[in-house]
Amino acid sequence: MTLQPPAPTVHLVAGARPNFMKVAPIIRALQADGQLGWRLVHTGQHFDHNMSGVFFRELGIPEPDTRFDCGGGTHAAQTARVMEAFEAHCRDTRPDAVLVVGDVNSTLACALVARKAGIPVAHVEAGLRSGDMAMPEEINRRATDAICNWFFATEPAGVQHLLREGHAAADIFHVGHVMADNLIHQVQQLQQTPTSALESHDLKTRLGPHYGVVTLHRPANVDDPQALAGMVAALNRIAQELPLAFPVHPRTRLMLERSGLVLAAGVHLLPPQAYMSFLHLWKDAAVVITDSGGLQEETTVLGVPCITARDNTERPVTVDEGSNTLAGTDPAQIVALVMDTLRTGGKRGQRPALWDGQAAVRIVQHLKERMA
Repeated sequence: MTLQPPAPTVHLVAGARPNFMKVAPIIRALQADGQLGWRLVHTGQHFDHNMSGVFFRELGIPEPDTRFDCGGGTHAAQTARVMEAFEAHCRDTRPDAVLVVGDVNSTLACALVARKAGIPVAHVEAGLRSGDMAMPEEINRRATDAICNWFFATEPAGVQHLLREGHAAADIFHVGHVMADNLIHQVQQLQQTPTSALESHDLKTRLGPHYGVVTLHRPANVDDPQALAGMVAALNRIAQELPLAFPVHPRTRLMLERSGLVLAAGVHLLPPQAYMSFLHLWKDAAVVITDSGGLQEETTVLGVPCITARDNTERPVTVDEGSNTLAGTDPAQIVALVMDTLRTGGKRGQRPALWDGQAAVRIVQHLKERMA
């Protein structure tokens, strides 16, 4: 009897909650295809009490095969801990390829370790650039792309950035966006979820049919007392016209408490939401006000007007084609744009090319060809 060689194995790295939303469709595509082996590695960069079995069941993926405990500390300390843990992991398991997603510290740390060990590295969301080197994520993106072997881009601008940076066209693949894959999948799952099981159900009843959703967590908006005061003033003004649901990031909550700033009664402060409950909340919002990268993309997929409180974005297709408007950080401008959205119904846009729910299938096909 002739023994078949084992299938090449790719290890999927996730360090923070948004990473799992990006690897989930890739896992589903790998499972459906069945021709590559895979393992899911959770670096533990972000410890989240909601990152439980329920969370993974919501995403339709199994628990991670390997977990590290690398959360907390400075950027340097965290990156170093991830590198040490992943180096031992690669030495013991020797994957045939490593796939990293996004732009967190774990993305860069594991890409560095794998590449130095001679293991090919693929980067999902490659080529995104904000041009703002004050953002740790921008540094992680650029450094990761500098050393990767294969690049999976979400939009044409990403492809152009990679080409200008000297990468070979043969290694760059415009595949679409796995975040769109996951969102399309989760909306279908949400239709089968009883509203009584959703944390946001009672809140939506209290808010009424017309409301907005807010998320703020970037240091430029919440760590500087003056900037945070401006954001609070803007939200309080908007809440006079529109009730707002505000799931508060732990660091944002801490800064609000330290500052003594008071939000108006129309701004409903919430704990961080589970994935499905938050989707249930924001998908029907009149407007989303955010500084999140991922939410810019998700609102574009569902055509929900989004006002982004940032001076730049690494996701320009959400502005050029989608439902996103870049507002800057001037509170008056944010208020004006939200009021215009309420008056006109807001920008709806369209889904960009290849944001069709099949990006992960294309990624798996390219991996098979290169790992054969």
